[in-house]
Amino acid sequence: MPEVAALQSHLSSLGRVLLGYSGGVDSALLAVAGARGMEPGHFLAVIGRSASYPAAQYETALSIASQFSVPLLEVETGEMEDARYTANPVNRCYFCKSELWDVLGRVARESGFAALIDGTNLDDLGEHRPGLKAATEQHVQSPLADLGWTKADIRRAARELGIPIWDAPASPCLSSRIQYGLAVTPGRLHQVEAGEAFLRRLGVTGDLRVRHHGDRVRIEATAPAQEILQFHLTSIEEFFAALGISRIEIDPRGYRRGALLNVLASPA
Repeated sequence: MPEVAALQSHLSSLGRVLLGYSGGVDSALLAVAGARGMEPGHFLAVIGRSASYPAAQYETALSIASQFSVPLLEVETGEMEDARYTANPVNRCYFCKSELWDVLGRVARESGFAALIDGTNLDDLGEHRPGLKAATEQHVQSPLADLGWTKADIRRAARELGIPIWDAPASPCLSSRIQYGLAVTPGRLHQVEAGEAFLRRLGVTGDLRVRHHGDRVRIEATAPAQEILQFHLTSIEEFFAALGISRIEIDPRGYRRGALLNVLASPA
């Protein structure tokens, strides 16, 4: 099994390292490993903030950085100002990551960091991830994938290091919940984020997605959560109606990665 010491040695071999830090378990492992295993001033975790970045994940990222003394910087990114991004094509993530790595690349050059890194792992390489193309174009390195770390390896190592989100479900950007071809707007991002936060307050745990389809949303959750959703169905309908969503559907198939790839909409 991969070892944290080998990861830290690899990070040190890259010189001064700047991490694109989201607060998910992959980047959290890199943040803790880098902060603990590299010389002072040789590692920096950078959060790129925008309307599509979930507030709950932001708070998690800050908490982990504080708990493990991770050197941290926050910057604003402007993908919402890019019409190619807000049009929400199937390669939307490419435009987002292009903006992110352009901003972080400037920070790296201005501050003398030799390497940009991300939390891509070996399992990610077989999925629909247009953002990887943007990372490759801007010479971003992926230490976890390069060393053959899988998601299971990452969770095991994170647990050993005491990182509290070692078993947390994936939490991609809010835009990933909006049906392809339907414009990404601040209002729709708010509806998704508020909706998921409400469902969490009702007791829904594990993987959860509020998929936005314009005048309706489709809720995907794990099998244990289905009973909770049905029990609170009236309250859920009322909550989403107050957000301006006229109809909700609870997907009986539950949570499915990449479900929106099979449902492409006409541009809004």
